[in-house]
Amino acid sequence: MIATLAAAAVMAATAAHAAGNPAAGKDVFARCAICHSSTKGAPARIGPNLWGVSGRRAATQPDFSYSSALKSSGITWTDANLDKWITSPGQMVPGNRMAFAGISSAQQRADLIAYLDTLK
Repeated sequence: MIATLAAAAVMAATAAHAAGNPAAGKDVFARCAICHSSTKGAPARIGPNLWGVSGRRAATQPDFSYSSALKSSGITWTDANLDKWITSPGQMVPGNRMAFAGISSAQQRADLIAYLDTLK
């Protein structure tokens, strides 16, 4: 019984920590905005436009030249996959061209993903 309650408490804390704040995520996105645009119809920059990225299949933004590694990845940008990508793009898809080490903070990643989810 106590072990069950302890496990439930850990899961609740993890879920609360994982809940992202889109407003805070917009601030985190400032790091991404060096390479990515995020407004509907904006052209790609060094990286693709991230408007509508949530739920989209990877490497399908029409105005961007993706690496063959990302094109052949078969990834769909779910929240879980975005989290893995933002943690370490090079580890998730070796050979991609994104020159970004990743974000180690789970809360910042959750906030950023919550923001990206609003770009629709």
